[in-house]
Amino acid sequence: MQLPAEKRSDRKHREIMQAATACFVAKGYDGTSMDEIAATAGVSKQTIYKHFSDKDRLFTAIVLATTQQVDHVVGLVLSTLNNSEDLVRDLRQLARKFLEALMDEELLQVRRLVIANADRMPSLGRDWYAHGFNRVTDALASCFRTLTVKNLLLTEDERLAANHFTGMLLWIPLNEAMFTGNSRPCTKSELKRLADAAANAFLAAYGRPHLVADMDK
Repeated sequence: MQLPAEKRSDRKHREIMQAATACFVAKGYDGTSMDEIAATAGVSKQTIYKHFSDKDRLFTAIVLATTQQVDHVVGLVLSTLNNSEDLVRDLRQLARKFLEALMDEELLQVRRLVIANADRMPSLGRDWYAHGFNRVTDALASCFRTLTVKNLLLTEDERLAANHFTGMLLWIPLNEAMFTGNSRPCTKSELKRLADAAANAFLAAYGRPHLVADMDK
């Protein structure tokens, strides 16, 4: 039985996106041609142009599609921290899940592509940052503001505190992944160790004294 036309179109759209992502990741923007994407997707070049008018728009669609993964991270931040009854435990748990999500291999590959083409497509980089990382920072800042009102944290600038948290969390594994090209520079146990260390350092800087005392329990 044939699929309805709309569903076939959706499937072709997805297949083109998947093929283009693989090509861009393997050869970069300049090294990838629409002919190669068409061959990889198993469609004609004309079919690609029906879905995406040119290579720039196809590349943009691939990059911005990854920001949808941020919805999960934002939800994770809000659900873990807003009603926390054990901030030491919950911040460590958030740090572990947060780091695992942001070290996703596809996200790392797209991040490299965005950075490599930042001069050519600065608006794309700004959009990716605004809809991705910036939304996570906003969610963290909102939670830290709530936790400060509850007298669990001591923050004067919640957004700066959010950047300190993500900075400590990502500095080691993300830099290693970006500079070495290794999409999996750390084992799961190493990521867990780094996550716990970042959470502990954050609480030592911003936590109320009774929380700092609880960290050793």
